[in-house]
Amino acid sequence: MNLPLFNAATRTCVRLIAESYERLLGRTLVEGPDIVAALWSAPSAIVAHGREADPIFFFGNATALRLFEMPFEDFTRLPSRRSAEPLLREERAQLLERVTRDGFIQDYAGVRISAKGARFRIERAVVWNLIDSQGMVQGQAAAFDHWTPIDDQ
Repeated sequence: MNLPLFNAATRTCVRLIAESYERLLGRTLVEGPDIVAALWSAPSAIVAHGREADPIFFFGNATALRLFEMPFEDFTRLPSRRSAEPLLREERAQLLERVTRDGFIQDYAGVRISAKGARFRIERAVVWNLIDSQGMVQGQAAAFDHWTPIDDQ
């Protein structure tokens, strides 16, 4: 999967994912001279949404797109709440409230659903606020290395 062509504004937003992670957690999310390319190709699934009333994903890396079984163009039109099944959306809303209050969490686990209906459980996810240089929250991001397919049959 090739790195999408990002304009300057989008590259700034994507870089904020790594910058906020490092600022809040005190460690590096990805390494390399081009942070956007490093985020894109990271083995961890990394996603981020803005702060719209119904937040929309603006980034999902190649690993996340494989898990969610959708192309970048579709993923970046998806309200982030739709990445969880309807019955699990309340749990997700409580998670986001904790992140808003505390800045980040490192222990999230939950079930997500792909565009093709495949369910998978994520564990030990880190979720953090995207905070710009003026201290304003611009959205939230998540990264996770541990996921397990759920076989409903």
